[in-house]
Amino acid sequence: MFQFKIKKDLPYKDIFTRIIIFIVTVSAIVYFLPRDGKFNYQFDINKPWRYGQLMATFNFPIYKDDAVIKREQDSIMREFQPYFTLNKEVEKNAITQFRADYNSKLRGILPSADYARHIERVLQALYQSGIASSEDLTRLETDTTISIKVIEDKEATPRYTAAIFNVKEAYEYLLSADTANYRKELLRQSSLNEYIQPNLIYDAERTETALTETMNNYSWAVGSVQSGQKIVDRGEIIDTRTYNILESLRKESLNRSGSLLEKRLTLGGQIILVSTFILLFMIYLYMFRKDYYKRNQSIALLFSLIIFYSIATALMVSNNFFHVYIIPYAMLPIIISIFLDSRTAFQAHCTTILICSIILRYPFDFVLLQIPAGLVGILSLRELSQRSQLFRSAFFIFLTYAVIFLAYEMVNENDLSKMDESTYIYFIINGIFLLFTYPLLFLLEKLFSFTSNVTLVELSNVNNPLLRRLSELAPGTFQHSMQVANLASEAALQVGAKSQLVRTGALYHDIGKMENPVYFTENQLGGINPHKNLSYEESAHKIIAHVTDGLRLADKNNLPKAIKEFISTHHGRGKTKYFYISWKNEHPGEEPDEDMFTYPGPNPSTKETAILMMADAVEAASRSLPEYTAESISNLVEKIIDSQLQEGFFKNCPITFQDIAVIKEAFKEKLMTSYHTRISYPELQKEETEKKEEVKPEEMSEETQEGMTE
Repeated sequence: MFQFKIKKDLPYKDIFTRIIIFIVTVSAIVYFLPRDGKFNYQFDINKPWRYGQLMATFNFPIYKDDAVIKREQDSIMREFQPYFTLNKEVEKNAITQFRADYNSKLRGILPSADYARHIERVLQALYQSGIASSEDLTRLETDTTISIKVIEDKEATPRYTAAIFNVKEAYEYLLSADTANYRKELLRQSSLNEYIQPNLIYDAERTETALTETMNNYSWAVGSVQSGQKIVDRGEIIDTRTYNILESLRKESLNRSGSLLEKRLTLGGQIILVSTFILLFMIYLYMFRKDYYKRNQSIALLFSLIIFYSIATALMVSNNFFHVYIIPYAMLPIIISIFLDSRTAFQAHCTTILICSIILRYPFDFVLLQIPAGLVGILSLRELSQRSQLFRSAFFIFLTYAVIFLAYEMVNENDLSKMDESTYIYFIINGIFLLFTYPLLFLLEKLFSFTSNVTLVELSNVNNPLLRRLSELAPGTFQHSMQVANLASEAALQVGAKSQLVRTGALYHDIGKMENPVYFTENQLGGINPHKNLSYEESAHKIIAHVTDGLRLADKNNLPKAIKEFISTHHGRGKTKYFYISWKNEHPGEEPDEDMFTYPGPNPSTKETAILMMADAVEAASRSLPEYTAESISNLVEKIIDSQLQEGFFKNCPITFQDIAVIKEAFKEKLMTSYHTRISYPELQKEETEKKEEVKPEEMSEETQEGMTE
């Protein structure tokens, strides 16, 4: 029996999908959680220490600041001398080649032997200074290396980098060494670049060995902290030295927690905690919000938000980036309450905050602040329809943070001077980030196919092109829709349904009548009724078509899915009773084709669509009442809604008999207000009128004359 129920309520495919969602959610969150359970503090320079007194539990060095390390290492690199090997064979071969070429071909170019001797002297000077490849020399200049060590005959001698040539520089120097006595154009014609080759060869192996040795001798620390030594106390301002000590403690804690057993224990604990919180939330959805549990869009929105906030918190803590209090956690319940409901929003918020608290060193004050802030966000912004509401909600959330944090500080700190004033800056930044909820809603609507109140308010504007067209082509239908919207929204308010959604759905539920407005009585003028020339089947088809026509218009005008549900369900699987009964009266003993007279449906599946079906039927029927008395209106409402109940239109709706009773009373009161009897004004009797006309102005009182003048 139990297995059958599970299969009926949730197919095995959906159960498998939910298991995959659970595994992916837990895996994504746990992957980003920090594994160093010994140091989960957040701090910043020139800010007060927010936690209790911190004592060193082991000896550790005080590491230098990253900027100091970089500066010192850059200085070391500038003074470090990379190794180059001097290849004397290059100079010897070049001189030999030049002499041979001079005897064979350069005599015809160079005017005398003095040119040849000059070239040899300059080549020898260049090779003695050293010629390196362009790549090696560029690397030396990039590293701002001042000098190098040249290995010659197993001895290393320093040589300044500025005195070294590359091939191009050596050639230019050879041409310009003595232009007063030797013509440059003749030297250029001699192809002297053929005798210039690098004779300094970079020794990578020896250089790397020397550099490693130098860096190994570099001191990364500027002191040490002994076990039991006080590092910082609550409320103390973190100066540069204390900041370096805390960073050093963080690094040492990471190194010491790196054993395989500790990592496995930490990981196991995180998996158990996160899995427990996520599982409890999924159980809540299955037991109390099964419609959300079955709908993929709702599941995707809920778990995407939980994953996002958990990962954002983990990254901020792991990288010591700002402070977690700038993250607008209250945005999560606000978004969920706008798209879904406030109870689910609070459950999701609590789940997220509990997961995030795993990451923090002192989770109590974090939970103490975030839970009330989320609750205030839900209470202050249940239905977002104006941007000003978001500013008000952000202010209330900031006030909640500030008041609770101040109270917590007063309880735990007797010295007012040690209270953390900088935290209030984080709360202000948090409030500013909350204002981004408004543009974010538009993105989430597109991603997860939801419809926010902001969109509904925009759609319910009667100047919307589609509604304006409805008022022009089918004015009677437009007035009917307006009346239904008023009835349905009032009833929705009374039973706690989404009033704005019902109002907007009511305005669009009959847009399909624009295609053939004359076939509907509210749009017929002058007594012309086109149904007189049609059979009952054809008339029923014309009437039923306004549902499919409405859905087609909704698709064409990109109306949200939530609005389309009102169009398709406002008649459910009901019948066009007038034509159906008329057909049966003319064909006694015969059974008609039921589908010819039945709306395509489906029947309402939400409280909002059920309210609209009732309001639509009641408003349409109320127009045919011969007189509008409390009794006639009450009987009409009872008859219409009881008939819908008997036909089973609301079997798939989460609506109770108590809700229906409240809705009935709301309809009766609203209809009585709409159709109340007006006072008939009495006419003046003729004799009295004539008598008044005979009264002269001078016989009138001053008050009467003034009244006539006005």
